[in-house]
Amino acid sequence: MLNLITLTEPRSPASEAYLSLRTNIEFSSLGRPLRTLLGASVDSTTDKSRALANLAVVMAQAGDQVILVDGDLRRPQQHEIFGLHSQGGLASWLTEGGSIPLQKTPVEGLQLLTAGPVPANPVALLNRARLEELLEELSRQADYVLVDAPPVLAVTDAALWASKVDGVILLVSAGSTRREQAQRAKAVLEKVHAHLLGAVLLNADKDATLSGYGA
Repeated sequence: MLNLITLTEPRSPASEAYLSLRTNIEFSSLGRPLRTLLGASVDSTTDKSRALANLAVVMAQAGDQVILVDGDLRRPQQHEIFGLHSQGGLASWLTEGGSIPLQKTPVEGLQLLTAGPVPANPVALLNRARLEELLEELSRQADYVLVDAPPVLAVTDAALWASKVDGVILLVSAGSTRREQAQRAKAVLEKVHAHLLGAVLLNADKDATLSGYGA
């Protein structure tokens, strides 16, 4: 079994919090469609990849067709989390085209587009118009497309993704992400006119795990 708390401890407070997050996202989509979503961490202290993987799992378990995109072309982790190979993937597709190399995961209803080989210039790849083509095609194949990207304050990649998706969830880590960092990250996202759905607090004590949704 994958080492994700939503699979290993499905009745834990953390798993229930991911379910609540999924419900909040669903209600947020009543006013406008939210098919493509970016999980954007503020800094590198936040385990954003595992958080996105857990959210993808509960969405799939609820009956949604989900595609998780590892858009972190610098330090990709999703293929390791799900025990899949990383050949091809997003970087290769953006360069070469062809059919989108989705892989099935052990979780029914959840597919993964790995990052692929780490490119020399990730920003140049993500600046291509084909990125919008990718998101449009994936949104036709799934109820939700979740994108994992590098931290907002580290590089510009997350801002590039944020400008192209339907909504952004800002991930912050209790005890390590500083308030001024979160404010700076929010300002970066607002500058690219991202639709910020809210903030999620990770690594809080078990009575407050994933608290703070809604901005």
